[in-house]
Amino acid sequence: MQLLPPEKGARTGKPPMLDVDFTKNPFIVIWEVTQACDLACVHCRAEARPWRDSGELSTAEGKRLIDQIAEFGQPLFVITGGDPLKRPDLFELIDYAVAKGLRTTLTPSGTRLMTPEVIKRLKEHGLSRLAVSLDGSNAKVHDEFRKVAGSFDWTIASIKRARECDMPVQINSTVCKLNFDDFDPLADLLKTLNIALWAVFFLVPVGRGLRSDICSAREHEVMLNKIYDWTKTLPFDIKTTAAQHYRRVVVQRMAAEGAADPSRPKIFTRLSATPGFSLGDVGRSAKGVNDGNGFVFIGHTGDVCPSGFMPVAGGNVRERSLVDIYRNDPLFTDMRDYSKLKGKCGWCDFRDVCGGSRSRAYGVTGDVLASEPYCIYVPPRPAELVAKLSEKEIAEAEAFIR
Repeated sequence: MQLLPPEKGARTGKPPMLDVDFTKNPFIVIWEVTQACDLACVHCRAEARPWRDSGELSTAEGKRLIDQIAEFGQPLFVITGGDPLKRPDLFELIDYAVAKGLRTTLTPSGTRLMTPEVIKRLKEHGLSRLAVSLDGSNAKVHDEFRKVAGSFDWTIASIKRARECDMPVQINSTVCKLNFDDFDPLADLLKTLNIALWAVFFLVPVGRGLRSDICSAREHEVMLNKIYDWTKTLPFDIKTTAAQHYRRVVVQRMAAEGAADPSRPKIFTRLSATPGFSLGDVGRSAKGVNDGNGFVFIGHTGDVCPSGFMPVAGGNVRERSLVDIYRNDPLFTDMRDYSKLKGKCGWCDFRDVCGGSRSRAYGVTGDVLASEPYCIYVPPRPAELVAKLSEKEIAEAEAFIR
């Protein structure tokens, strides 16, 4: 990994971004240590339940996995669930990861388990950041999401406790039809909580997440533009997850602003995926992360998937090295080759900076290389492509535009 100087895109006063060769090393590694959780969230990709699975990776297997993660260098390492606090060896695993030099983040659930004592211990054990889910600006909206009364209050309390002990906090919020109209009040609430990052997720139909709850492509566009506007006014960073077309929105908006203001740098609509693009405000990595491309997910039983939202495994760490699976398995290498993308994603002039959500494409169509179904943008069709495709094929590729 190579640190980029500030003039290559890092924000002033922020740590330089990492230039990672995604064919070799992921920018972020997520390990689902358990699917046990005391909540029953309506959109839970893991379909979590209160009890632990006997097939979970053991402590020893978890440490071997962490050894393999460290072979990638220093990717961002996220311990997730379910609720990681349901594992009695959690602090032992955190200690091991921190000792390996990994930047370690935890995503606990908003339950009674998040006590002040636990938060203090997490800080003492070297956790880099606490990532907490908050899907509504009030208890009515959030608790309806979580299906457990009191979750909103427990979540807000845990955020405040973490900040009291100087623990950086990330807020994860999922956009769907259930809370689409509540995001402006939610943004106002977050301004008061002194957070470091707002990660805005867009619903993928997996687990308990239903396709009927996904916002339309036009609603995606509205929210993506709103996020771009928020980056200029909110006092914390914002990133998106499962909304790769936000990068297209950013390029379009910055290009329009540059045209209106000649003092702004020119932004080109076609940017190479190698070595990557960086627009400063667009995310935490020096280039766009996508499922299986800078991102890898390990399930609670060891399955290695391109994303937690894509239940398709390239292998299992009990049988193969995580490093080998990520670098060499055809599932991963195909997903990193954007020339193989189908439908309008395949000929899109923003293809190399976006690539569409591979998880959502799979969740809707069953094909990991299919076109992003919730992107409103219709790219121009190159003459050579039109000559090869029938009108029926082109219509099918654009069928999900709404």
